[in-house]
Amino acid sequence: MTRAVLSIGSNLGDRPAHLRAAVAAFGDAVLVVSGVYETPPWGDADQPAYLNAALLVADPAAGPRDWLTRARAAEAAAGRTRDPQRRYGPRTLDVDVIAVWDEDGPVLGDDPELTLPHPRAHLRAFVLRPWIDIEPHGRLPGHGWLTDLLNAEPLAGDALELRPRPDLALESDT
Repeated sequence: MTRAVLSIGSNLGDRPAHLRAAVAAFGDAVLVVSGVYETPPWGDADQPAYLNAALLVADPAAGPRDWLTRARAAEAAAGRTRDPQRRYGPRTLDVDVIAVWDEDGPVLGDDPELTLPHPRAHLRAFVLRPWIDIEPHGRLPGHGWLTDLLNAEPLAGDALELRPRPDLALESDT
């Protein structure tokens, strides 16, 4: 059994629909869905604003790499194309595996394809703030309490730029 925190984001096309499709793609594995936040782009300012959210998922048969496979399948279904010239460029859907836990605790790994926990999660308010919605007392393995990370610089300033979007609900209709 593993559980994972996933970060989802979209800034191209029908952003809410892409996020809803990502939630639906994980089906019964979804335990909790965060609120949606509109956020400025990160790492490449020349693009539209993002909608971001987080999912807490669990599956008795899933391993860490299974979450990555499902994430990439959701991105492909949304028509995601990767531009090697713009690593942080615009996208229909981005699904990142942020952290994974198994029965022994946090899963740690430095595989370039799936580094756990996500190597830049502690630097991204748009990841941590939605995660706090679903785990108010959560900890990012190796970095500490989510609220401490979000309230310290440099993220405290970034967090002020996140705009909650209570008008957008991501729960699936099924």
